Amino acid sequence: MALALPWGAPLTYDDVQCFPADGHRYELVEGVLLVTPAPNADHQSFVMNLSVTLKLAAGDEHFVVPAPFDFYVSAVTYFEPDIVVALDEEVGRARLERTPLLLVEVGSRSTRLVDMGTKRLAYEAAGVPEYWLVDPDEPSLTVLRLIGGRYEEVARVVGEEAYEATYPFAVTIVPGRLGRRRPPSS
Repeated sequence: MALALPWGAPLTYDDVQCFPADGHRYELVEGVLLVTPAPNADHQSFVMNLSVTLKLAAGDEHFVVPAPFDFYVSAVTYFEPDIVVALDEEVGRARLERTPLLLVEVGSRSTRLVDMGTKRLAYEAAGVPEYWLVDPDEPSLTVLRLIGGRYEEVARVVGEEAYEATYPFAVTIVPGRLGRRRPPSS
């Protein structure tokens, strides 16, 4: 299937919606396409376990969902964070068009630089109050909070250390307990 894209113009959200469902994650930053391969089992284990932990701690007024779910910033900028936490009343059926309370990215070798650089700057510019970076390899959690319009690292926990979050709701996160509970069989 051939796909005709605009020449000399930034890509838009609508352009990307025409892409085939091929297992890749497509995101846009100011019309520039970011393409990420499908995540591995370790990554997905961290995403699932952290999503469940957040969902169980959230109140009824909160919406907690793992990818794929779009955070639409503008026609030329949108993301598909690993986990989105927002006020339930602000979430549309197809995507989130308002600033979420928290975005979480679980790093991998193919996304680490984008998560720590491009996305950090874009989420900061979009006014996302907290951005959590999870590293399954270490395992660790780094908490960035928007203070005076800039992200500042307010916490970093590793392994069995606990992070006692108070925002967007009270929840305890222990990075070392977010991975697989038992080793893979293959």
